[in-house]
Amino acid sequence: MTLPASISLPADARIYVRPCSFVDSPIGLDGRAERLAHGLLWFSAVELTAMKDGNRLYRDIIPVEQLNEALAALPDRGRAHAMLDGFTRPRQPLTLGERVIRFDTPHVMGILNMTPDSFSDGGKHLSDPSAAADAGFAMVEAGASLVDVGGESTRPGAQPVWEGDEIKRIVPVIERLAKGGVPISVDTRKAAVMEAALAAGAHMVNDVSGLLHDPRSAEVVAKAGCPVILMHAPSSGDNPHAGAAYGDAAIDVYDWLAERVDAAVAAGIARDKIMIDPGIGFGKSLQHNLAICNRLAMLQGLGLPVLFAASRKRIIGALSNEAPARERLGGSVALAFHAVQQGAQMVRVHDVQETRQALQLWRGLRDAAIVAE
Repeated sequence: MTLPASISLPADARIYVRPCSFVDSPIGLDGRAERLAHGLLWFSAVELTAMKDGNRLYRDIIPVEQLNEALAALPDRGRAHAMLDGFTRPRQPLTLGERVIRFDTPHVMGILNMTPDSFSDGGKHLSDPSAAADAGFAMVEAGASLVDVGGESTRPGAQPVWEGDEIKRIVPVIERLAKGGVPISVDTRKAAVMEAALAAGAHMVNDVSGLLHDPRSAEVVAKAGCPVILMHAPSSGDNPHAGAAYGDAAIDVYDWLAERVDAAVAAGIARDKIMIDPGIGFGKSLQHNLAICNRLAMLQGLGLPVLFAASRKRIIGALSNEAPARERLGGSVALAFHAVQQGAQMVRVHDVQETRQALQLWRGLRDAAIVAE
């Protein structure tokens, strides 16, 4: 397969690929379907896109069996082949305390906010660490693989929190959860808070700034040897939503995350301890968010587990007659279900039981498809 005669791509065009045309089962499709990240999804084609200076020059859908021939006719083949390798490479498990998380099936991360002003559940547990820990235990009982504890709201318009106050909010809760054997991530962008949380028993860092907000954060994570989640946000300053500008939102986020992964590895963080998060809702319009959701599978090209976090966010309200956060359960579950259909290895949610039930249904559908004659 070659490019149409009317198409001529410049040598500096950048090539991106995305898995698509997912099939129910690979049975009978030898050589025509590839397994995505050694999970429960198989794709039979890829979307190929050529970009230059933020503009799309070419787009086509290429069957798997014609990929090598198609790529041979393109510039920047190295990027495309690297992404294809990322699609099919198994995701390495993460060890969080005594728990090993394997990514052959998707997981649920429960959200536990120790804040007065988070957009959905701010103030719910702020003054009672014991009640907050009980809520975390309940999430695990409901099916969460880990609990994400945060002490600073990063919603639009939220005020920055002094690191000392953030530590006071989260450490008592983390200590209680850790004693109960709960796998814990700490949602923070401050190095001192990371250190305090890890010392209290947290196992993983979840940084909405991709380790850019605090110049010491990468050093702290590397020294601890702990897993880390790198999330995309347009600004590393106090307001993570500021300064957003996109050409192609999905590709821009992919490139940004690729750079942050390389920087983290250069700082001494093991690549197989990194997860990535496209940052739904952070400095992105409705159209940007939808574009990223629809093309989420592209992120699998980095060869790393993908965390998807859209629970109760503005994207749901915008598409459901401005439903307030407390009335966005249906949309949250729908987005989580969509994300795992695009290969997401983990979803971060407020409503653990309902989301876990949806993912159990998804797993049942996949198992049935694979074994069907």
